[in-house]
Amino acid sequence: VSPWDIALCATGTAVAGENALVLAVLFYTPSLRAPMFLLIGSLALADLLAGLGLVANFAVRYLLRPPSETAELGAAGLLLAAFSASVCSLLAITVDRYLSLYNALTYHSERTLGFTCAMVLLMWLLCLGVGLLPLLGWNCLRDQSSCSILRPVTKDNAAVLAVTFLLLFALMMQLYLQICKIAFRHAQQIAVQHQFIATAQATSTRKGLSTLSLILGTFALCWIPFAIYSLVADSSYPVVYTYSLALPATCNSLINPIIYAFRNPDIQKSLWLACCGCIPSTFSSRPRTSSDV
Repeated sequence: VSPWDIALCATGTAVAGENALVLAVLFYTPSLRAPMFLLIGSLALADLLAGLGLVANFAVRYLLRPPSETAELGAAGLLLAAFSASVCSLLAITVDRYLSLYNALTYHSERTLGFTCAMVLLMWLLCLGVGLLPLLGWNCLRDQSSCSILRPVTKDNAAVLAVTFLLLFALMMQLYLQICKIAFRHAQQIAVQHQFIATAQATSTRKGLSTLSLILGTFALCWIPFAIYSLVADSSYPVVYTYSLALPATCNSLINPIIYAFRNPDIQKSLWLACCGCIPSTFSSRPRTSSDV
């Protein structure tokens, strides 16, 4: 048994457990029903399935005897669908944050729960379609020479996925830059109108910028090296390179709940209430501002 596969399986187990906790908090807390939390729930579900996909891939490779092509393709399809949904959910959260600032006056009336549900459902149908591609014949099991580093995905299909991912990342970066500009403008307007809170607003803006750096930096460090490698490499490359880049990419699903869920004040309150039945007196109740991006 490869130690790399054991590490991926262990990471998948941790990812599944952590994101299951996020989904449980969202499901059992009636107050967390806003469109924003629906998007966080979509991200948690995608990462949960990604974790289960890593475990399923390990089971198919080492525990299933005799080997089954259908099971192998199914496990690969689950990983493709889950990670596609995870990246798309991150993009949806970015778009939602941008619209909440750009159309602040009409955001709550336009972005209803029903509209968000429809968009999330459409996104998931698209990602499930991507996950079905290996089972529908988009695989290299009959021609090993056409395999990419993402076996059983072919080199051409892996290149398409990598380019699509890089384009989505570029779109996310552009949206967050626009969010940053809007947040700065809001902070300056508030500081001009209320000089006495200028310092507090500057602190809030710095916090927002640190959050922005954390989001983009983590996502880039986890996924960009793997995406570029899958674009230029093929199955003839040493597998240690693939494993050493795939493991950080899967760890992104371990970090997502920390960035998008556990740092949210409303989810933090629900976790405190679920764990100890109380909210610490030191818990900050400051409302979220536009500068918090």
